[in-house]
Amino acid sequence: MAKLLSLLAVAQLGAAIDNGLGRTPPLGWRSWNLYNRNVNQSLMEAIMDGMVSKKRQVDGVPTSLCDLGYCDVGLDDNWQNCDGGQKYHYHGDSGIPIINQSRFPDMVAMTAHAHRLGLTAGWYLNNCICSEGTSTDAMYQSDVAALTVFNFDGVKLDGCGKQLDLDKWAQLLNGTGRKVLIENCHWGRTVPNATWCPWNFFRTSGDVRASYGSVVGNLQTTTEWAQKNLSRPGCWGYPDMLEVGVPGLSYQESRSHFAAWAIVSSPLVLSMDVNNDKVMDDVWDIISNKEILAVNQAWAGHSGSPFKQANRTVQLPDYFMRIQGVVVPYKEQVHSWQFFYKPVGDNKVAVLLMNHDTAAQDLVLNFSEVPGLKCQKCQVRCLFKHKDLGSHETSFTSKSVASHDSRMFLLSDASVEFVYA
Repeated sequence: MAKLLSLLAVAQLGAAIDNGLGRTPPLGWRSWNLYNRNVNQSLMEAIMDGMVSKKRQVDGVPTSLCDLGYCDVGLDDNWQNCDGGQKYHYHGDSGIPIINQSRFPDMVAMTAHAHRLGLTAGWYLNNCICSEGTSTDAMYQSDVAALTVFNFDGVKLDGCGKQLDLDKWAQLLNGTGRKVLIENCHWGRTVPNATWCPWNFFRTSGDVRASYGSVVGNLQTTTEWAQKNLSRPGCWGYPDMLEVGVPGLSYQESRSHFAAWAIVSSPLVLSMDVNNDKVMDDVWDIISNKEILAVNQAWAGHSGSPFKQANRTVQLPDYFMRIQGVVVPYKEQVHSWQFFYKPVGDNKVAVLLMNHDTAAQDLVLNFSEVPGLKCQKCQVRCLFKHKDLGSHETSFTSKSVASHDSRMFLLSDASVEFVYA
């Protein structure tokens, strides 16, 4: 506590955010979907161990989630003592956040555990469970000081409570002299412009759920920011955590979900039980797909967006946003099928063909319609099967794509020797 108080005395306001982080979409894990409010230090440290476990292989090599890039472990809500304050809920009268010691007896030890494993540790502020009905400068300063004392490397700033000034958060975090990855979780209500983005990634949507309609609905909220070039290195649009491995999605829906988040350059934040062998075995080939991860991490001037869709629409259950439990319906139904693209450099373009319909259908990709694709005789590589499908003139047809399934390809000029990188 003495160290926390002393740090408060030297907290300074910085300029704008300039932390050099999030140059590619962040990858990691966060606690809310698995543990909800039933989280504690032992559970978090067990997840950290799971993130570096090499029980599974990629290309015959024992590989951990962190080896693939998922090296951040984030603690979500309910670390705080909601009844700890007198004037406030989980802040003392002087603004210092009050930890629930029965759940988190030693935050410093927890982040040290992450660091020993080669991981980074994320925290959570502006909490939604017992959110504060007011905000003070002392709260902002004390929260940032606590983050520094506890040695967290990143922070999720939620949309609850009154501490909603993201400029102030960024200035204080910069003022610590530490590089802190900042997530703006204001559910699409606080968004960037061409000259302003005091965070590293921002929520474009309300909360996602483990249903195909919810996944597709949240996916649509990224389009505006891609088309305005406002989802970009250091400021990525984010339609919420991945529901892959969470009960509610089929295998086909899960891989469509993962591929969709990848092709729109979303941060890829896992949320399932990484220590559950059945869950991990079921989704390992999805989340460990290095070719799709490479598409997600690539930057060639555009973050990925739809370029063609069916005229016919279909109704999907759960096709709406949830913001603090409030249902916000989308104004239009979803297209029967939808195609996304993302340039990945070296004149290569990734495409994702999604079947949103309730029945299987053929999906026809015309090369001339893919933005930025310069070939009419194109080499097609299937990123799901890691297989070259040969060269094709003008178009390629994916036959009988099942309901809520998809196909993801990498396209390149067939006249140039094909080398995947």
